[in-house]
Amino acid sequence: MGHMSEDRTKERVAITAWWPKWEQELSEYINTCERFQKETRKHGEKYGLLQHIEEPKHPWEIINMDWVTGLVPGGKNAVEVRLTEEFSRKHRVFPVSLVKPYFHKGEDKFPSINNTTTLPDKVEVEDSPGPVKKIIKARKIRLNGKYQRQYLVRFKNQAAEKDKWLAEDDIPDGNLHLRRFRASRRTGKSHQV
Repeated sequence: MGHMSEDRTKERVAITAWWPKWEQELSEYINTCERFQKETRKHGEKYGLLQHIEEPKHPWEIINMDWVTGLVPGGKNAVEVRLTEEFSRKHRVFPVSLVKPYFHKGEDKFPSINNTTTLPDKVEVEDSPGPVKKIIKARKIRLNGKYQRQYLVRFKNQAAEKDKWLAEDDIPDGNLHLRRFRASRRTGKSHQV
């Protein structure tokens, strides 16, 4: 971290001290000081432009990433694609616009779908979402004039939206899970597998 600018330093010295040739000595000090906050300009190539780097001589040679610089100047939707081929470290840059679609003259902007395109085969969805993780709640409902007990079942690796109300006979490994559920209700602890 540097100290104050040249003008501010001269003001502070003029207020606090005086000696013969103080302005000349202060200017020499400022010019030779490495930590002084001077107005410096960036040197070197502009960011984002192609920079030629020595090409590797052997396959699988380590590539340093020091050459990576900022993106080319552009708006908020500017995109840049860099492709590297085998031994070459010099990159070809392809500016891509997210706003304007690029197409050749005479080419339709919105090409029609080719009739030979086939749709993917229909995927069969299984009725059973998988093994039961736990039973969450129980309820009694009336079906066909009879009361029936149902249980809210959560399946492994499934979200809460996939929970189902099932009858006791329809729960896979129902005896084991019902025993755990009833035991957890007696002790007041939540049922976890």
